[in-house]
Amino acid sequence: MKYADMHCDTLTECSERGYSVTDCPLQINLKKLNKNGCAVQCFAIFTQGADAALRFEKYLDFYKEAVKTMPAVLDVSDFERCMRSGETGIILTVENLGFTGGDLSRLDALEKAGVRMASLVWNYENQFAYPNLIFKDGVPRFREREKRGLKNLGKEAAERLDALKIIVDISHLSDGGAEDILTGRKIPLVASHSNCASVCDVSRNLTDGQLKKISDCGGVVGINFCKDFLGGGDTYALIAEHLAHLIKVGGEDIAAFGSDFDGIPPAPDLEDCAKMPPLLEFLEKRFSPRVMEKLCYKNFARVFADVCGRRN
Repeated sequence: MKYADMHCDTLTECSERGYSVTDCPLQINLKKLNKNGCAVQCFAIFTQGADAALRFEKYLDFYKEAVKTMPAVLDVSDFERCMRSGETGIILTVENLGFTGGDLSRLDALEKAGVRMASLVWNYENQFAYPNLIFKDGVPRFREREKRGLKNLGKEAAERLDALKIIVDISHLSDGGAEDILTGRKIPLVASHSNCASVCDVSRNLTDGQLKKISDCGGVVGINFCKDFLGGGDTYALIAEHLAHLIKVGGEDIAAFGSDFDGIPPAPDLEDCAKMPPLLEFLEKRFSPRVMEKLCYKNFARVFADVCGRRN
């Protein structure tokens, strides 16, 4: 079965290491994606630190070269074409808008560059928001949850992303920030690579209340393959457990994949994207064909169509 994946860090890693996206020795490359049934892969540009703005431009240039050999997915017609063909399409995303320095006018340039999903923050506070990871004396407190909400610029940024038809991604966002965005929301959003706190109690995972509100606005959650967020035990069984909980709380239209490949250590039996077919075979024994289709691509395709629409 073909599938879509809402998050990986391969683009940034390839640019930093001088690799080609086509055949790099990482958890994801184009050849492995094509061979193993990936119809659409979201590639994140991730930046952090004092030189983030320069690095963003470097990674964007790298992306422009990459899409010369693999199709860019800019609207729903591109998504549909990739589902029909054997080619893997790229959706360009941004993890952490801190590189903008709080300049909201730069968000318009992101849309023009082909960005179709963006998160406000990563693991450290920026001009827009607070992360869901708390540090005390330089040490991360993985079970403590951040209650502070969006900063004023964060609220403006979320509204601007909506206006630009860029999907808002709340993975890494504080509980307070997620609450600010989700309360009364009508436009679908995503948590591109987050799991369930009720299954594995860490702050990077979403509470049942958050899952319900994501479902209520028509959004989706991409299950992250990182063992720190899945919990202890068999990798495939844990993914199934998180998916079952997602569906129990938010319904079958909420579930998707957000592997976080090339941003996480290899998980046992799911070391890279070549292990997606056996994972899907495992899940097919536990979920109905209808749910599997929604999980693998239909739920994310729906959100992509609802938010990004047809642009040509």
